[in-house]
This record gives sequence, structure tokens and C-alpha cells, in this order.
Amino acid sequence: MFYRKVVKRLLDLLLAIPMLIILLIPLIIVGIIIKLTSEGPVLFIQERYGRNSKPFALYKFRSMTNKAPVKANSEFEDITSYVTNFGMFIRKTSVDELPQLWNIIKGDMSFIGPRPLAETDKEVLLLRKQNGADQVLPGISGLAQVNGRNNLSDEDKAAYDAKYARAVSVTLDFSIIIATIFIVMKRKDIFKDNQNAKKDS
Repeated sequence: MFYRKVVKRLLDLLLAIPMLIILLIPLIIVGIIIKLTSEGPVLFIQERYGRNSKPFALYKFRSMTNKAPVKANSEFEDITSYVTNFGMFIRKTSVDELPQLWNIIKGDMSFIGPRPLAETDKEVLLLRKQNGADQVLPGISGLAQVNGRNNLSDEDKAAYDAKYARAVSVTLDFSIIIATIFIVMKRKDIFKDNQNAKKDS
């Protein structure tokens, strides 16, 4: 309990603040490339739901075109057709998630926790309220992300999120961080399997 309430937040700040300072120049360069290679804003800002299902503004680098419809990733038949060339790179490397360091510093998020979802993921949000998964801060990566990510059903996502909320610990967080690093290196589960198949066809 002490880790959940005090240590976890302290570690988030001790990591996020230096990372944001160190990565500031690379982040500016990424922003410039996004602006030069596609129309639209540098950042994708969207209302997401966090602890206790309260809304907050989440920041990501924009990886999709201005013509992309607003809906959950799982609802796209071919999401890759809406992703820009540079957007594909920052998605595969998870660079698009780095602006969320600011969300962590603000206290909206943690490094590890259930992914913050938008209104388009109503079913998962409802399941989280029912199983208690919304009682912890959302994270850049989480238990669901290292166990299938976009290839999980809504029920499985919510179940993994609830499991994490019940068992938050330094050991679990560290294991998720290590697993996340390997998944990012392998560029695994970025899109649903059927979306990957269409991309490769």
C-alpha cells in the first residue's frame, strides 16, 4: 500500500522529469518532422479517462492523417491506411507515446498502469468501473499491453487491468517495464493481426 500511494508516484517523478529534460531536443526534432511531412497539428490531444474514471487531456505525437475517423483502433478495418509514413515509424518505436511524460509529471498518469482509454472504448471503460481497474492511475504501458495489446478482446483487456489494480507492486511494475522493452524492440502487437495482414498484402 505504501508503494502504491507514495513510492510509485515518487519514482514516476524521479524518472519522468529527467527524461523530459534529456529528450527535449529529440522531441522537438520529432515535432518538426511531423509538421514538415504531413498536414495537421504536431500533437494529438484527446480526452481520456484515468483514475476513478475522471477525464483528462492525453498528449501523443500525431501519427495519423487529418482524415482519420475518430474511433477505437479495434474498429478500424485497415488502420494502416490512415497512418502517415513517419507516423508508422513513431508508432512502431513507441516514440509517439513520449509526450505522455508531461501527463506523468502532471499526475494524470504513471509509467505503468491500465492504458487510458477514450469514450470510443465504452465497453472496456464500463468493465473497468465494475471490476475496480479504474482505481489506479493509467499508464504508458500495462499488464494488458504486454499480454497481447491490440489483439486482446475488451473483456481480456479489462481483466488484465483489474488484475494489475489488485496486485500493484514494485516487482510487478519492474516486470512490466522489462516486458515492454522487449515488445517495443520486437515491434509486436502494434496493430491487430488482421490489420497487419492487410498491411502486408
